[in-house]
Amino acid sequence: MTAPLRIVTRSSPMALAQVERVRSELTAFHAGLETEIVPVTTSGDRWAGPLSALGGKGAFTKEVDQALLDGRADLAVHCMKDVPGDHPVPAGTLFAAYLARDDIRDALVHPGGLALGKLPDGTRVGTSAVRRIAQLGQLHPHLQTVPVRGNANTRLAKLDAGEADALLLAVSGLERIGHAGRITQILSVDAMCPPVGAGVLGLQCRDDDTATIGLITPLGDADAWRQTTAERTLLHVLRGHCNSPIAGYANTEPDGRLSLRAKVFSPDGRTVLDAHEWGDAADPETLGASVANSLLKQGARGVIDDIPH
Repeated sequence: MTAPLRIVTRSSPMALAQVERVRSELTAFHAGLETEIVPVTTSGDRWAGPLSALGGKGAFTKEVDQALLDGRADLAVHCMKDVPGDHPVPAGTLFAAYLARDDIRDALVHPGGLALGKLPDGTRVGTSAVRRIAQLGQLHPHLQTVPVRGNANTRLAKLDAGEADALLLAVSGLERIGHAGRITQILSVDAMCPPVGAGVLGLQCRDDDTATIGLITPLGDADAWRQTTAERTLLHVLRGHCNSPIAGYANTEPDGRLSLRAKVFSPDGRTVLDAHEWGDAADPETLGASVANSLLKQGARGVIDDIPH
């Protein structure tokens, strides 16, 4: 390419750090490639209230998508956990590559150094994620959740200001912004099942932009593609909305098979549906649909539809 590759991204510190990873990997494959960052502030970044009022996770992606479609940018970098799974990606775009997956687990940040199981009754745990709220309600009903929104730096500042007693944040996010040292405890996937797409950066471009597709395809990681495809198929079949606590993660097993475990919760965590299956790694869509159907047979449709959104 003679012109710089224009990369659109949210303007938060974490989003910019993610772009730096992409730029580094691009230049490793394409020496001398010039890039230009196109920062945008999304409606989700500007809004301090519940995401459901803005239509859900799409509040973090629609302005980025529009920059691609308008031709103001060539490439978008997304955290796949923030990309809605209940409807297809915008027409005219595609995800041409998923980078190798980072840590999928959640972390507890507690100024006093206490583990989650040691927090006293009434401890205010800051999170606005319905997935985390439901799982805290299931396993730690003695704790109180308080809404804390904003990027990770903002949430840490709110913790330091006393707006919460502890925080739940993504391990990968804290690592990306250089705050891994604030982690008190890394929670196992059994203690806190991750969101679909956790730890995966997706590279999105226009589907007719063969030059950009050719540049970014070498960055793609096969395991990340299989795992993310299975997880997002699950979410698409379940038709989960922004207020539905759905968690799930795929894993490539030592024998080469792909496994997918997923859970659907009621908002208070009192109802938990759980499915875990294994399938052919070459066909992640079938595995994702099969696990979703297992959850639907357990009553997931009623659980999801009973949640206002």
